[in-house]
Amino acid sequence: MKGLTRREFVVTSLATGFAAAVAPRFAQAVVSTDEAGLEAGEVKIPAEGGDMPAYRAMPAGEGKHAVVLVVQEIFGVHEHIRDVCRRLAKVGYFAVAPELFARQGDVSKMKDVQQIFSKVVSKVPDGQVMQDLDATVAWAESSGRGDASELGITGFCWGGRIVWLYSAHSARLKAGVAWYGRLRGRTDPLHEKYPMDVASELKAPVLGLYGGEDTGIPMADVEAMQRALVAAKSSSRIHVYPDAPHGFFADYRDSYRAADAKDGWKRSLAWFSEHGVAPS
Repeated sequence: MKGLTRREFVVTSLATGFAAAVAPRFAQAVVSTDEAGLEAGEVKIPAEGGDMPAYRAMPAGEGKHAVVLVVQEIFGVHEHIRDVCRRLAKVGYFAVAPELFARQGDVSKMKDVQQIFSKVVSKVPDGQVMQDLDATVAWAESSGRGDASELGITGFCWGGRIVWLYSAHSARLKAGVAWYGRLRGRTDPLHEKYPMDVASELKAPVLGLYGGEDTGIPMADVEAMQRALVAAKSSSRIHVYPDAPHGFFADYRDSYRAADAKDGWKRSLAWFSEHGVAPS
């Protein structure tokens, strides 16, 4: 990744509840995870340009736990992403979701998805994201509660693409789970590569979870990525849910498919455990 211009954070704390772009129609999620038995809440992570807001959840008490980075959708670290962190913490992980758009803008109050893309998401450099994820790992390790020798990453939609890229970037990563992340697209100076471009560069195995009815990610792209992984002799795998649309894990949206989401969650936990990111 190319060098980045220093930028300070314009978002210094996380919003509450769901993002405005989805909350008016879906004010309540199907799955809601409480904080019982957990230490959970907002934290600040030292990063280039200032302190980056993030949400962290882990089992309460003493001891270290394997670290799982949770990468947001385009809607930022809103309630759904925080709930994913709590779900991971409930099974024994130190889960942390940094607000990766914090330098470019606050998407939580934007009601129009195209505005979110044009004003914020399109302006977030991949190189910045890689650096911020590295900073998050360093913070988790320095906290004394995160075991970064067992490091995993999972992400959704925009975050699914980032999972693939970070798996090519980080030599410390043990495993990744990418939920319906775009596999190829138009590049630009801020976004120079897509997962298809790094299939032979992955440093950790990735489990890709995709929907056969995803209108934004053609099955032709999924099949091409599968061929690229085979050609690279990669241990990464892709599982397709034939009838699932994009966002089938997002239980606060009408794209949610309960059976596929439950199966994908089970597969993701098994993938982490199989590849050295075991809960404790």
